Amino acid sequence: MLDVLTIGRVGVDIYPLQIGTPLAEVETFGKFLGGSPTNVAVAASRQGLRAGVVTRTGADAFADYVHRALREFGVNDSQVRPVEGMPTPVTFCEIFPPDHFPLWFYRTPTAPDLQIRPDELDADAIASARVLWLTGTGLCQQPSRSAHTAALAIRGGRAHTVLDLDYRPMFWPDPAAATAAVAEVLPHVTVTVGNLDEVEVAVGTRDPERAAGLLLRRGPRLAVVKLGPDGVLARTATETVRVPPVPVTVVNGLGAGDAFGGALCLGLLRGWPLERTLRFANAAGAIVASRLACSAAMPDEDETLALLHAVQPQPVPPTGAGGGEDR
Repeated sequence: MLDVLTIGRVGVDIYPLQIGTPLAEVETFGKFLGGSPTNVAVAASRQGLRAGVVTRTGADAFADYVHRALREFGVNDSQVRPVEGMPTPVTFCEIFPPDHFPLWFYRTPTAPDLQIRPDELDADAIASARVLWLTGTGLCQQPSRSAHTAALAIRGGRAHTVLDLDYRPMFWPDPAAATAAVAEVLPHVTVTVGNLDEVEVAVGTRDPERAAGLLLRRGPRLAVVKLGPDGVLARTATETVRVPPVPVTVVNGLGAGDAFGGALCLGLLRGWPLERTLRFANAAGAIVASRLACSAAMPDEDETLALLHAVQPQPVPPTGAGGGEDR
């Protein structure tokens, strides 16, 4: 039985080794394992959890790299299989700290990880995983969308079934299509995670408390809204918690949310209080934001705790138990 099983996007990140340089002028690049749910599995593994990923690659040399990297990170790759005739996706970015990191996804008109079919799912693995982590991107095309809804049916609302809203506009015909797809699955998940752009697509507002409340009304028991430089807010039916960010010098913010996700899984499985979980996840995200890579930068539990102890964050006043409304 796995602690964390993720489903969806995988690829190879080709990141410039020259920071603050336009892509047209970059001369040297580094190669890293990528794809948000895959990175979450790596982050969870680095935090000491048993993690695996359900995804698809091409039948090419980059697929060989994906398998090797997953194994080196301690992630179970038994459900990573090739799709003939499609290349393993690659992603390029530019790095302009602290907050400008444009991405170019080479995965059109489709990608292998969007070819996961419902009849290929390992129902036992999905049912038994202590956390199942899905993303909104997995809903953008068939047959992946049907595979995701089949996985949710297998879970039957079991904790912890997490939807990372993960809205990437280039994968959708328009925002309304993403809104409708997310609305269909929200009643079947127990946790949602998203930034302000993502919750706005999901429920129509950027106000974090209202967005969290609206998400909870649709079925989840925990709604987490990432606020970037303003920290993170989370709501359940009985409490609202808001914590500040951990101050770091940002190098590349692209993997911070995935590090947050892996650390969030640890807090959920440990049964930590919500504020402790959020502070820990924030610290994990801050560590990765201070580094170039995503997957290779994920911290372990000791490193995450060391940063928390170093910054000694002050207590944050509660914003009110269950007040207000609802990535």
